[in-house]
Amino acid sequence: MKPTKHDHDLLKFPVEPFEVEAGLSVKDALEKMGRTSFQARTLATAVDIWESMLRDDATVFLGLAGALVPAGMRKLVAYLIEHRYIDCLVSTGANLFHDCVETLGEKHFRGTPTVDDAKLREARVDRIYDVFAREDDFIRVGDYIRAFASEIAADGPYSTREFLYLFGKKLGSGAKEQGILTTAAEKGVPIYCPGLSDSSIGIELAVASIKGADIPMIDIIKDVAETARIVEKSRKTGVIYLGGGVPKNFIQQTQVTLTTMEIEPDGHDYAVQVITDPPHWGGLSGCTLEEAQSWGKVARDAKKVTVYCDVTIALPLLVSSLVDRCGDIAGRERMSFSTGPVLEMKVAE
Repeated sequence: MKPTKHDHDLLKFPVEPFEVEAGLSVKDALEKMGRTSFQARTLATAVDIWESMLRDDATVFLGLAGALVPAGMRKLVAYLIEHRYIDCLVSTGANLFHDCVETLGEKHFRGTPTVDDAKLREARVDRIYDVFAREDDFIRVGDYIRAFASEIAADGPYSTREFLYLFGKKLGSGAKEQGILTTAAEKGVPIYCPGLSDSSIGIELAVASIKGADIPMIDIIKDVAETARIVEKSRKTGVIYLGGGVPKNFIQQTQVTLTTMEIEPDGHDYAVQVITDPPHWGGLSGCTLEEAQSWGKVARDAKKVTVYCDVTIALPLLVSSLVDRCGDIAGRERMSFSTGPVLEMKVAE
């Protein structure tokens, strides 16, 4: 049968088998993967879209979910903050607690999921899949958090951004090494934690309150208003979701908040998500970026891609390739932020 013109339009780009090449860089490997298929190609597309966000001077939000800090992703996230590959971080409280643990010099340890967990309990060792941690280290860090909270309790209330900025500054004064919170405080990159109470940080604040200590009041509604204003004042926005959960939804809802304020947003201009959840269970962690378009959360013509992959595999490859392609892009035009009680933003010209 003679091929039709329509057939020719569909069959322009043949799959190019990945050929072994000694000394291949991550950047070059991902470019070759982009000419293959399945999740190899989506991962390569994710690098393209992230680079486009940066070169288009979009305000870039990163959603950080899952136990990524205990799994060894902490310094990657700190690097993204330091070199302004992202402009605003929304994280689970657990990741920030574990960041604090390592900043203060404690460690997480390579373990195994095939272990007698009752014996781990007797040894006061906590397990996160194949990661082990000393419970006594967590207790010492909890004491540190309560002491810090009492220092700032007289002032406030605080948004989680302001609370975490002050916490990052405090950590920086006694840090064994730089981490996510200390780097963000130093570089003026806002961190929001809408699920702060759902973490060891929230537990420590609650325990301090139960014991009669003064604790700072946290105004999580202020977070909603501030993040919506960041989007409103940005020329363009890009989102990167590492896992789903609360951080993903919190960033998504900035567009809905603006709509409720009778400000018609266009949706995020760029979107990358790295997830393992499928969409057919109906949960937000697995929902597609196309579904988000129905809410106006992602722009109709947005550059977007979903990568179905473990973040601990995808993120080192994404960041390593991005750095090779973009170099030190800290000089890009971007929104700058104040660090006081009122979030002041200076929009790049």
